[in-house]
Amino acid sequence: MSIKFGIKLAAHFALASALSSFSAGQQTTPPGNSDSPAQAQPQDATAGKPTAGQQPAPSSGKDTNKDKDQQDPSGKGKVTGTSNDRLFYALPNFLTLQGAGKLPPLSTKDKFKVVALGTFDYVQYPWWGLLASISQAENSEPAYGQGWLAYAKRYGTTAGDSTVENFMVGAVFPSVLHQDPRFYQSEKGGFFRRSGYAVSRIFVTRTDSGHAQFNFSEVFGSAVAAGISTYSYHPKSTYLRTPTNPHLFIGSDRTLSNTASVWATQVSLDTITILIKEFWPDVHRKMSHKDKQAPQGLQQ
Repeated sequence: MSIKFGIKLAAHFALASALSSFSAGQQTTPPGNSDSPAQAQPQDATAGKPTAGQQPAPSSGKDTNKDKDQQDPSGKGKVTGTSNDRLFYALPNFLTLQGAGKLPPLSTKDKFKVVALGTFDYVQYPWWGLLASISQAENSEPAYGQGWLAYAKRYGTTAGDSTVENFMVGAVFPSVLHQDPRFYQSEKGGFFRRSGYAVSRIFVTRTDSGHAQFNFSEVFGSAVAAGISTYSYHPKSTYLRTPTNPHLFIGSDRTLSNTASVWATQVSLDTITILIKEFWPDVHRKMSHKDKQAPQGLQQ
């Protein structure tokens, strides 16, 4: 499990970095530095004012508000009480709140809605494809075999595992147990204190009424998700035809040990993800400050 977990984690950061670079390249182009003549502005006292025959530039208030929501996710997301934040400008981070006071509890409908928005976000589809490629290369769950059909099966299994786990941890269990699936960033204290706080959120969460409670949704929700996925659509024992063995027997993946391995991997990845969520605002502020300094340097 450790090798596969390490590969998946490395792939996770590789995808995030690639998407971050792509997004940053689109968002950080300094105004007035385009090669297009239509966007060039004279560097004099009338700079910024439309010349005769030109229409005033449209207001960018909408983009500013969107960027503000991502920088300060304080409950103004697509679902009330959530955020529009994205880790590395790409990965959905809608259930993370920064600098938010006491917010009303999420309704059952809202819990399912925000989890659906994050689970079926456009970023998830290439991510599932990457994980399926890793599984194909490792020949994990060998009963699937090799080839494009086997890859399609692995893709479906990966997507199913992610979907079931997200809904169990973020919607089903929180709705039944009246727990709050949102992560409230601390941003107080030093690195070790904040890291300890973030890791503790795997075991401690808030109820809908705001009280601290054992995080049944994470611990048992991920365990139930691992059991459902392992014993429902993961491959059974079968025989495969290979060049060296026309009747190669492949044992079933529907075992308790495999379920425990999937559960441990999911909880470990969730722990690392929460750590990233805790420190993402610091990284975002530094990246934003660097982006703002770039136009000034080009003008000098």
